[in-house]
Formats: sequence, structure tokens, C-alpha cells
Amino acid sequence: MLLAEVLEALAPRRGGTYVDATFGAGGYSRALLSAGAGRVLALDRDPEAVRGGAALVAETGGRLTLVEARFGDVAEIAHGHGFAEIDGIVLDIGVSSMQIDQGERGFSFRHDGPLDMRMGRDGPTAADLLATLGQDALADLLRFYGEERFAGRIARAVMTARQEAPIRTTRALQRLVAAAVPPARDGIDPATRTFQALRIAVNDELGELVRGLMGAASLLVPQGRLAVVAFHSLEDRIVKRFLQGKTAPEEAVSRHLPTMRGSERAFSTIGGPITAGTAELAANARARSAKLRFGLRGDGALPADISALAELAALPARNTARGRRR
Repeated sequence: MLLAEVLEALAPRRGGTYVDATFGAGGYSRALLSAGAGRVLALDRDPEAVRGGAALVAETGGRLTLVEARFGDVAEIAHGHGFAEIDGIVLDIGVSSMQIDQGERGFSFRHDGPLDMRMGRDGPTAADLLATLGQDALADLLRFYGEERFAGRIARAVMTARQEAPIRTTRALQRLVAAAVPPARDGIDPATRTFQALRIAVNDELGELVRGLMGAASLLVPQGRLAVVAFHSLEDRIVKRFLQGKTAPEEAVSRHLPTMRGSERAFSTIGGPITAGTAELAANARARSAKLRFGLRGDGALPADISALAELAALPARNTARGRRR
């Protein structure tokens, strides 16, 4: 996604060291190596993506190291594999096209399948959350992660439906949401925000993003480049605030979050948002929501006060615990 734009933002130098923290199908890693990168460390939490990347690892003769890991652990993984003084890092946040297209993974209602949504193979599934969360906790989750206006209605519908039978498939959830809310005027399926919210919660995506941003910034050399592609407003606002370093006290990441207080500027230059061009949109409709932001690492320390961002990492666990007590 936004491959040419990401490469321009990273400006890879010959012989440099780079990290592709969200490997997926390997597009960024392959492009970085083709552009002359000396070594690339790639991470993906999905074991299927890692298995799929084995051929590229073999092709590159040791220049590519591919690790099954969460990008929130990027700093630890980099140090553990002997990667230091990183020249550039790319993060492509969210679910991959490969995962969406696999009906058995449960990411999309375009295919009927088990309501799973796990990027890895550990932890509770989306079906587990729907079966265990209380009504208030589920409504909070949908409102916060999906920015869903009808979160209360959907949560009530889930409570009623699960008294009859568990909600276990993507189509069952899609039909439930469609019956609970008014038709969307923009033509977007009314279940879209619910699926987004559950996926974010299942995979702790915003918590991973916070940890990944901090880890990436800690690895970069001065003037090293960080490029992040985000796909929805919560992610993009967090990336924007992080790159800006200092945030006005009255500006919050979202109306559901505490404000991120002022901190030391970590990036000397920032750019974006950059969106997909006409050609990419014609070839891939999913690119319409992608936004690229990038920054050049400055001499300043990492943000000293990230209380608002750290709050994100605790929210899914707090909501789940609260919901299960009810």
C-alpha cells in the first residue's frame, strides 16, 4: 500500500539498515532490498505471513531476516537479532489484504466464516468477546474503536441474540448489526465499524501502535526515517500526535481519549498525510482510506509524557475485565 510513496519517504540509502515492521506479503521488504538496502529486518505476528516469506528470505542471501513477532516488540526484536542504528522503519498498520481475503480468518463479512479476527493464533477471538463482554463494556468498545454512533443499539442486540445462541460467524454478526441500526446513507455496510472495533480489540492494535512507535523511534539514528501507513482515524491521529511531539493541551487524540500533554520533540521534520494516487485507487479500492505520515528523527529525546497514548494500551484489557465481572 502506497509503496512508491513509502519508498520516497524512507529514501533508502545503499547499504543502509531498515526495518519492515509489518511484513505482510513482503512488498516493502522486497522494495527496500531492490533499492539497495544492505539489511532488512522484517516482523509479522501472523505465522502464515512468515511462512509465506520464506522464499524471499532464501532469495536475498542473508540480507533479509524475517521474524514472527508483534511490531510493538520491534526494539527488543531488533536488539536480539543484532540490528542497531536503523536508518529507516516502516509500519503498515491494520489488517492485510491477505487476511481479509481468507474467509476462515473471520476478518471480513464478505466471506462467511468463523468470527475469529486474530492476526496471530493466541488470545480470545471476536466470538469470545461477544460471548463474554457485558452490555456497557461492549458498547464502550464499539463506540471507542469503531466510532459507532449506534453502539448502544448493537450491544443490546448482541445481548438479546446470545441468550438464544452464541454469535459465531461473520455473516451472523453482519445480519445482527443490519437489523439493529438504520441503513447507511453512504452505502457502506452498517457492520463495517463493528467489525473494525472488534478486530482492534482482539489484536490490541492501538496498544501495539503506541509500543511500536516508541520502539521504532528509539532505534532510529539521527535523521533516520519513520514511515507509517494508517487506515482509520484513531490510528492516524495517534501517529500524527506522536510525530508532532508536542500537542496543545486542548487537543485530544479523540473525544473518547485523554489529552496527550506536551513533550519533547523527537522528530525534526514531519510530512503527510499522503494518500493513494488515481492509479493505485483504480487497482486497489482498499487504498482509499490509507494515509502515510513520516518523520525524520531529530536530536530530541523520546516523548517524556505519553500518558494519553499509554492509556490506549490498557483499554481493551480494562473493558474485558469489567465486562466479564458483570
